[in-house]
Amino acid sequence: MAQEMSRPKNSGEENRHDRSRDVSSEEMKTATEGGSNLEQGPRPRLLPADKLARKLSARQVQMIAIGGTIGTGLFLGTSKSLATGGPASMLISYAIVGLIVFITMLSLGEMAAFVPIAGSFCTFAGRFVDDAFGFALTWNYWFNDAVSMASDLVALQLILQYWTTKFPGWGLSLIFWVLLVAANIVTVRIYGELEYWLSLLKVITIIIFIILGIAVNCGANTENRYIGGHNWFIGDAPFVGGIGGFASVFVTAAFAYGGTESIAITAGETKDPARTLPKVIRNVFWRILIFYILSVLILGLNVPYTTPGLSERETRTSPFTLVFQMAGSTAAGSFINAVIMTSVLSAGNHALFAGTRLLYTLAVDRHAPKFFSTLNSNQVPWIAVLSTSAISILCFGASFIGAGQLWTWLQNIVGVSNQLSWIAIGIASLRFRAAVKVQGKEHLLPFKNWTYPWGPWFSVILNSLLVLVQGWSSFSPSFSAVTFVSLYVELPIMLLMYIAWKALKRTKVVKLREMDLLTDTYPADKLDPADDFERTAWKGKAYRIWRWIL
Repeated sequence: MAQEMSRPKNSGEENRHDRSRDVSSEEMKTATEGGSNLEQGPRPRLLPADKLARKLSARQVQMIAIGGTIGTGLFLGTSKSLATGGPASMLISYAIVGLIVFITMLSLGEMAAFVPIAGSFCTFAGRFVDDAFGFALTWNYWFNDAVSMASDLVALQLILQYWTTKFPGWGLSLIFWVLLVAANIVTVRIYGELEYWLSLLKVITIIIFIILGIAVNCGANTENRYIGGHNWFIGDAPFVGGIGGFASVFVTAAFAYGGTESIAITAGETKDPARTLPKVIRNVFWRILIFYILSVLILGLNVPYTTPGLSERETRTSPFTLVFQMAGSTAAGSFINAVIMTSVLSAGNHALFAGTRLLYTLAVDRHAPKFFSTLNSNQVPWIAVLSTSAISILCFGASFIGAGQLWTWLQNIVGVSNQLSWIAIGIASLRFRAAVKVQGKEHLLPFKNWTYPWGPWFSVILNSLLVLVQGWSSFSPSFSAVTFVSLYVELPIMLLMYIAWKALKRTKVVKLREMDLLTDTYPADKLDPADDFERTAWKGKAYRIWRWIL
């Protein structure tokens, strides 16, 4: 908001936007800038995916980045992490996964600032690696978002049990399902504003929680005793369940951080994406990382891993609620539980938005039926909204399986899917930067990943290792077929989709000199100097602080 009020309006942005996406096949044939070798013959023109309305402001995108990450994974997923891994395993796992995601976001931000489209890293996988790879990844991540929405609706039923078990959980899920669909099908402005205020509420709540958690640990609790690090040394703590318990927390942490990467999907509807996205990538994730690490540390210090209800088949108690209860106020417990419920609405809202844009991208890229790309008068892919939300019918199976058990399975599926996406982002980043160098376009990048090339390699290798070993818990103490399937089913499915599409379409890995670095791009040399508005002296410092807050 502050950015929009303080900068002069730039009428040339729309023209620049049109020029960057309306690249003809003739231009792609003859472009030779920087040594690119595209004159080897005509190629089919890529359909520009940049047709959605750019109505999300920098203020909204900043908060959406937080809102897509702080959700059920943190508020509810930490209960299972604490119960099965203990406080030390939980803290170390969340720190490691946080580092992985930070590096991944730097890689993704570099690509998304240069090619800001709704398909984001899924489109990059096809454009920079192999069309079959993009096909498999996009369908996988679309299913990930659809299942994420389902898991959020199941989480509602678990949260409701704090107050009553008489109201049917499926009824509450249905009410929230209607609200989410309505918010996403009308206009992206409604989605953006709803997500902004819900995310702001979560951030304020976590700040209050951190302050309250420190006070509770120091003695401001119902027992009037100093807790300190006592809970790290009870029973099997701080490492519960040995190597199996430690490994199992990683998939929960991946689920909790999942959604961070989907902020790049908003690029297709973000104003001035080449400037907004780098700022979001650089600033927001540090805030998220602090929220996560501090929250997890305080939870491990205050809540014993032996607390009943942390991880059961029918119920799941949020450790955040327990900390507020320890402060001695029943009303405080109800307050945080209500906030957790709004966070579920926010997370589901973000998952539906991201899934919808990916299904739209699949249709634009001819990887799905064309009718999924149909837009309404507000340029919202409404058929994709309805189709993605239909998958959330899974939530109604909770009454037969047990909401706690179903939520755990869905959490495993989404967590592994997130890790596969981070691997794909790393691979796409390595290919993208190599092509940019070969074609002599490094000077055109609006934002550069300072961890390249070791960062993407670190992300790919470590994520691959975690995907393979985190299923240890399905073998110990006894083999659990359902848990094993929920942890590994994504791997063969994605591989089969890749092989099938490659065999059907006879796709090939894109050559570096032939890689499309023209369509839908926002190169740095086309940015309007008028957008570089900066204030000086004390006004400049105040302006930067205000921008950081918003």
